[in-house]
Amino acid sequence: MTDAAHSPLLAAHGLAFARNEEPVFGPLDFAVDAGEALLVQGGNGSGKTTLLRVLAGLLRADAGRIEIQGRPAAPALRAHAIAYLGHLPALKGELSVLENLEFLCGLHGRRPNQSPAGALAITGMAGYEDAPARQLSAGQKKRVSLARMWLAPAPLWLLDEPYANLDLDGINLVNRMISAHLRDGGATLVTTHGAYAAPPVRTRMLEMRNPGAIA
Repeated sequence: MTDAAHSPLLAAHGLAFARNEEPVFGPLDFAVDAGEALLVQGGNGSGKTTLLRVLAGLLRADAGRIEIQGRPAAPALRAHAIAYLGHLPALKGELSVLENLEFLCGLHGRRPNQSPAGALAITGMAGYEDAPARQLSAGQKKRVSLARMWLAPAPLWLLDEPYANLDLDGINLVNRMISAHLRDGGATLVTTHGAYAAPPVRTRMLEMRNPGAIA
């Protein structure tokens, strides 16, 4: 029997994905422990986004298995353990910034002792609570999406190009958030083209190369 207390927070074994019978990545074997980040690097088309979508359960792998704390990553377990930040902000344009966060907290739950207003303050969006999401810039939408991640109770963050559309202050914000999340016992996967330095935390590397990857 697997000892969940000593298992990686996330592990992939022989994970592979193909599109129209053409391999996109894999087979991959990797793991990330609590308190650790996995930096997924590679150019356009190397499968970084596809990998995160497979891990999040948005796409079905063609081979291999995914485990969360030693258990098969069934949908209910993924919903509890994983928070995903994709390229799109996942905000409803007709709702205000605060209404968006309250709606998402209602769907996914909220980290103890945290509030939407507090998360907006942390991400530099205090004062925009009543602004319609459709009026925000790309960088402001990214900051609201980061506030949503901060509120999420999930221990595993999947961050797809989190530095995109952010200035230097925003990049530092992402790194501070990742560092705090890992200190609390969480873990994160971060995709990047390699244009930015890795977060200043304990980091493993996964280099994606189309149509495969090298860990």
